[in-house]
Amino acid sequence: MDQRKRKGIPIGHEDFKRIINEDCYFVDKTLLIEELLESKAQTTLLTRPRRFGKTLNLSMLRRFFEDERTQRGERIDNSGLFNGLAISRCGEDVLRHQGQYPVISLSLKSAKQPNYDMAHGCLIDAVIKEFQRHAYVLEMEMPQRSRESLERILLGKGKPEEYATALAFLSECLAKYHGKNVIILIDEYDVPLENAYFEDFYDQMIKFVRSLLESALKTNPYLEWGIITGCLWISRESIFTGLNNLEIHSVISAYYSDKFGFTEEEAKELLAYYGLSAKYGELKDWYDGYWFGKAEIYNPWSILNYVKQAIADAEAFPRLYWSNTSSNSIVREMVENADAETRAELEILIDGGVIEKPVHEEITYGDIHTAKDNLWNFLFFTGYLKAGKQRQEGEEIYLQLSIPNREIKSVYRNSIMNWFDHKIQTLDRSLLIKALEEGDCRSAEAFLSKQLMDTISCFDYAENYYHGFLAGLLKNTGDYQILSNRESGTGRPDLLLKTRYIRNGKVMILELKVADRFQNMERCCQQVLEQIEERKYEAAVREEGYEDIRKYGICFFKKECLMMEQRER
Repeated sequence: MDQRKRKGIPIGHEDFKRIINEDCYFVDKTLLIEELLESKAQTTLLTRPRRFGKTLNLSMLRRFFEDERTQRGERIDNSGLFNGLAISRCGEDVLRHQGQYPVISLSLKSAKQPNYDMAHGCLIDAVIKEFQRHAYVLEMEMPQRSRESLERILLGKGKPEEYATALAFLSECLAKYHGKNVIILIDEYDVPLENAYFEDFYDQMIKFVRSLLESALKTNPYLEWGIITGCLWISRESIFTGLNNLEIHSVISAYYSDKFGFTEEEAKELLAYYGLSAKYGELKDWYDGYWFGKAEIYNPWSILNYVKQAIADAEAFPRLYWSNTSSNSIVREMVENADAETRAELEILIDGGVIEKPVHEEITYGDIHTAKDNLWNFLFFTGYLKAGKQRQEGEEIYLQLSIPNREIKSVYRNSIMNWFDHKIQTLDRSLLIKALEEGDCRSAEAFLSKQLMDTISCFDYAENYYHGFLAGLLKNTGDYQILSNRESGTGRPDLLLKTRYIRNGKVMILELKVADRFQNMERCCQQVLEQIEERKYEAAVREEGYEDIRKYGICFFKKECLMMEQRER
């Protein structure tokens, strides 16, 4: 196919109408409409990780169901948007609902602000804009008190109590105007709560969000049905108090399992459309790995970015497109506060292993740190872990959890490396330098072993990991400059420390090796010392004029360290 005739990649486009009208590539999820109608649920909470298509799907639902009007009350026909899509072949039982309902569509994602007043103000603005979208209801007869309240909100001059129950009031106005009950779509309902938790105004925000949602969804006689999306199911006691008609479908539910994110078939079709089928293995390695219910799911945000980059440059390497998502802060916080048990479990995950945890679908942000299991559940439901085998023990369901793909593994590694870099800046490393200067191998061993125990290994226990670990500890240490694998004599020492001055200067040559078992560490150290001599690592620094040269063989096995010196002046 001629590249110029291919559909555009809709990066960041979340308006279904715009994607269709601008002829962008669209992965058809319209059968979500049929599944929702078949469920007969009054209110449905659908939880998925960020950037898995929740906003676009709600936009699609709005365009299908809404009896949309202009500001003067004239009908807008959106039926053509669905021509040729799967829903258009579903028959009269489904299509008779098209364009038949007033719809309230509200996104709460704008509330990611540094303080309550700003976050609350953004939510109020979103409510006002939705009222303004339906300003045509002013054309109907209504009680004077209702008209005055409506006009105040439209002008942004509503009373606090009016905003708290605004959605219920708007649904009443719309139902009376249209003669039909209202569909309510709430997108990213938990963004204000996640943000408020990290910015320390959680209690204030949860009161407002609870009032807004309860009034609209709990005892609203004008509600046809409602959909709420978010990452987490915030427990009923926290936000959905008394909402007994709520049906919840998280990533472990079989319902709607293939309606968010791309299936394997959809990912392959996307690559084939752009002539990139040869990239499938790489794409799967980096962005696959999720299981929603029984469906294997790919991260749509990352895939679309990857494909767009590959169209421009077929040799481009995969990137971390999810690295700026808001929930990354919980990974950073977890790494920073990890105890020995959590560090060990993180190492298992990063090494490609699995851990088993009980599933707690109900959670509050305030409870994340009250129990370790809550933190692992948060990471699972927000897309940083994937589900494997499950089992039931008593009333608990246990899931095997692992890291889904290379992209997410890189998020963990980056968080760990940033934490380690920050940690060593505040660490007193003078004890290590003093031990190396004086040939005190036992003190140096003790220092290194302590740091290994306190550090999360974000790679396997290969030589490169220990090289980076030791180089990080030794960089920016007073009078010394550190050289890594610098040419010297007939070989390259792993690390070389030397003072910036030559007269009375000092040099430490450090050669590393990883033992295959604990019992072989001493022999491993001796082999390293022999290698230093055989390869004449000290030749170059002697030629520069240095005389005080210490040579160390260092052997590692997991978090154990053994050091030996062969000194020569």
